[in-house]
Amino acid sequence: MIMGKNTRNLILFLILNFGALGIGSFLMGSSPVENSWYQSLNLAPWTPPGWVFGAAWSTIMILFSIYMMLVFRKSPNNQNRIIYAIHLLLNIGWNPLFFQYHLVFPGLMVLTALFSVLLMTHHKNFKWRNWNILIISPYLIWLCIAFSLNLYTLLYN
Repeated sequence: MIMGKNTRNLILFLILNFGALGIGSFLMGSSPVENSWYQSLNLAPWTPPGWVFGAAWSTIMILFSIYMMLVFRKSPNNQNRIIYAIHLLLNIGWNPLFFQYHLVFPGLMVLTALFSVLLMTHHKNFKWRNWNILIISPYLIWLCIAFSLNLYTLLYN
């Protein structure tokens, strides 16, 4: 059976997005549970339990893969490819900045840039009158939570 272009794109984005998560995890050096620096931090009272991070990121990457399939169905151009590549680099880059190098403020800037890239992608492709923003809303919300956790780390450690 021959797959349609949308199915191929969805599979490609699933591979790329989960691959980026894997690379980011590898670049962390160790899991947060095993990371002595992270364990020594005064964590925000609203820090979710560890299992929430895996569940959240899995859900976010599935939804984001669907979203990117829709973006490329609408406009498969080089500008979208470049923006997506920037997204992947930012997503991967936060892990070592925060967990390996303990660079909390640059980590906050990466989270801000990642949030901005998502909004820019949506505005460029769908403006603001499109329901597709709902698909990436969990990602945007999670980035706000991550920003607040990182900011707490910066301010209270």
